[in-house]
Amino acid sequence: MTSIKALFFISIFFGFALGALFNPALGIYGYLADYCIAPSGQWWGKPFAHMGVRFSFTLALVTMAGAFLQRKNLNYGEFFFSKQEKYFLFFLFVVWAIHFITPGTVGRYGNFDHPAVKLTKIFIFTMMLSHIVTDMKKLKGLFFALASASLFLGIKAYSIPYSQFANGRLEGIGGADFAEANFFAAFMAAMLPLIGVLFLRSGFKGKVYFAICGAFTANAVVLCRSRGSFLGLMAGALAAMYYAPKKYRKQVVALIFIGITGVVYLTDDYFLQRITTISTDQSEMDESSSSRIRLWTAGIKMAVSHPLGIGPGNWYQTIGRYIPEYQGKDSHSTYVKCLAELGIIGVSVFFLLMLQSYLNLRKVYRGALELQTDDGADFVQLYYGIMVSCVIFLTCALTITTIYTEILWVLLMLPVCLKRAFDNHMAECI
Repeated sequence: MTSIKALFFISIFFGFALGALFNPALGIYGYLADYCIAPSGQWWGKPFAHMGVRFSFTLALVTMAGAFLQRKNLNYGEFFFSKQEKYFLFFLFVVWAIHFITPGTVGRYGNFDHPAVKLTKIFIFTMMLSHIVTDMKKLKGLFFALASASLFLGIKAYSIPYSQFANGRLEGIGGADFAEANFFAAFMAAMLPLIGVLFLRSGFKGKVYFAICGAFTANAVVLCRSRGSFLGLMAGALAAMYYAPKKYRKQVVALIFIGITGVVYLTDDYFLQRITTISTDQSEMDESSSSRIRLWTAGIKMAVSHPLGIGPGNWYQTIGRYIPEYQGKDSHSTYVKCLAELGIIGVSVFFLLMLQSYLNLRKVYRGALELQTDDGADFVQLYYGIMVSCVIFLTCALTITTIYTEILWVLLMLPVCLKRAFDNHMAECI
């Protein structure tokens, strides 16, 4: 017998799916919530998944249909592709070109998409995202959807008994791209700045809600005991203080202090033991840390031997030639894997994408400061949240492989959404 919770979920799903035909932004929110939570893997979503309901595919399809039906209302500016979107399109072209000129991937992607195919799907979704979420109201809705998904995951992480942890770490939470502890921790850490911005700009009831979101999200990060997320949060705290708008600097410092105090309160001996192994001194590293150095060194050797790359998805079948005992082991670095698999051209375009994201954010910030209005303050706040979120996630990417994960590209495309929202606002003011 289907439970009330399952029926409640499916009613929300169909509500977003039907609503997307009239307001495509609802499809974007629903798709991202599905991506984060993975309802097909939850007990209340499995009955419908077994019936053949493909949640993410359905939401993507109706969002695409809604974008076509409401195409006259899409306000993406004079040019269909911005400079950043052109870079992403070129990056996708590079991935496919290298895929065709390198040996085929052996055995790993039989049950799920090859990286080139997956990146193509990501490109399609992020193009819908950047052409639909193009005003302040929709961006706030996007932030709210991500914050609420983080709260759901944070509550689930809190409720899992310690006996189900793997080696003292929280595993198997969230969508397919970050079910592993380090990936999940990076995602949740990157959500904290977005939640913080919503907290700053809300009234009393909103502050209570987003304070709860932030508390459960931060707790989930600690439960993962991820050194990469710890580095990301350190970089994020520095970026938060450096980029903080003067009007909110005291509040930001207070939030960071509260956050650090909360993290210290939640830590245990095992967490502290893992954090203390972050070092470049070989004698102070544990096996996990030292193996990363060996893997990164091997990745650089791959790039030297194959300047055009070994091919997307081919790391796992290649690493054994350089370190036989690590056959099939991951690179544990977005940048090393991008360099090894996609070569000099691929990694150069990827860095161009990151640079253009930064430039778009700074353009919005400078323009918003000149407005001297409440709308200008709104854009400064959203700029700030996206900037710090990207800093955290891209720092975490030093030690995890996210080059083919959806959340990386969603974060890199948010500056396009923000710039289009700002340009549309300025056009309305003329």
